[in-house]
This record gives sequence, C-alpha cells and structure tokens, in this order.
Amino acid sequence: MGKERLDIEVDPVSGRMPAVPLRSSPHCDERPAGQAPELIVVHAISLPPGRFGGGFVEDLFLGRLDPTADPYFEGLRGLRVSAHLFIARDGRITQFVPFHRRAWHAGVSRYRGRARCNDFSIGIELEGTDTLPFAPLQYEALAACIRALQGGYPALACDAVTGHEHVAPGRKTDPGPWFDWDWLGGLLGLEPGRLPAPA
Repeated sequence: MGKERLDIEVDPVSGRMPAVPLRSSPHCDERPAGQAPELIVVHAISLPPGRFGGGFVEDLFLGRLDPTADPYFEGLRGLRVSAHLFIARDGRITQFVPFHRRAWHAGVSRYRGRARCNDFSIGIELEGTDTLPFAPLQYEALAACIRALQGGYPALACDAVTGHEHVAPGRKTDPGPWFDWDWLGGLLGLEPGRLPAPA
C-alpha cells in the first residue's frame, strides 16, 4: 500500500472515496430519510474460511459467487450481503456501496438500544478470521478510512467504532479475539480502552 493511500478523503455528496476503486454491489438500498452515518462496524471475512485472496469475497458482495467453486459456498447460495469497504491483507481498499446508502452488513443488530444498525452505520470488512492476527497494513488502511469518514460525516464521533460481535453478540464473532482494538485506537489518537465502543 503506497503512502498516497493514507491520504484518502471522502466526498460526502457522492458517498465515495475517490482514490479507492468502486465495485458497485447490488446488495444495498436507501437509508432512512435524513439518516447520516453515526457508527462504524468492523467485520472480518475470508472465503472459504481461513483462505485469503481468490476474489471470492468480491464475488459474494457483487452477487456472483459460484456456489460450485467450493463446497463451503453451497451454504451461501442466494445470500445477499455487502459492506461499504473491504480491506485486503495487503491493505488494498475496495468500495462496494456509497456511504450515504445502506449496505447489508450487520443483519439483526443493536447498538446502545437502537436496532437495525445498517440504518445508521458504515460496514468495513477486513480480510481475516477469528484465528489469525490481522496484517499491520490492514490496521493502517482501516485507520485511514476511519479518519476520512469522520472528516466527511460530522455525526461520526471519534470513538464510534465497534465490532460485528458487539452489535450482534451470540450471533457473530468477528472481527474476533485477534483484532487489536488498542492498536487501532492508537493509530486514531485514542487512549487504550476507548475501542471498541460498547454496544
């Protein structure tokens, strides 16, 4: 990941990070009227589980995953999910949904008494698993994305960042025990213990 990637910005009018490639997912819709992003939800995904690369995550978000490409994929047949951003192991960032639209990432979820986190959150998927550390370049890219999003959307508080496991406890486990929240917080200038934001 080049240094220029760390200087990414958000255009709140288009809902884009202009320096980041866009692959438009059909798995999104409109947020409730007047609802701006107020929360960032961090996820982890790998397809098949524990394998990185191969383009299968992109295929899933674009609705074109071949269920015959791997036995695990049969259980994903017809699944309609997406995220606003995906960060690969090497720090490459891809955008799938404009930020002013609702990506289908959190599912049944609750944050501080509010249900339907998709309505008011931005979903960022990291290529990873519950069983392996994440790559340093992913933390750097994630922090750069969060800083850019907070610059573009004033309703996003500096510590309004949490995990899928926190908004969907008992149903989801990502980003999991290997995700270093204090490392991310340090990159964002937060003191230890500020992240994840408790749901």
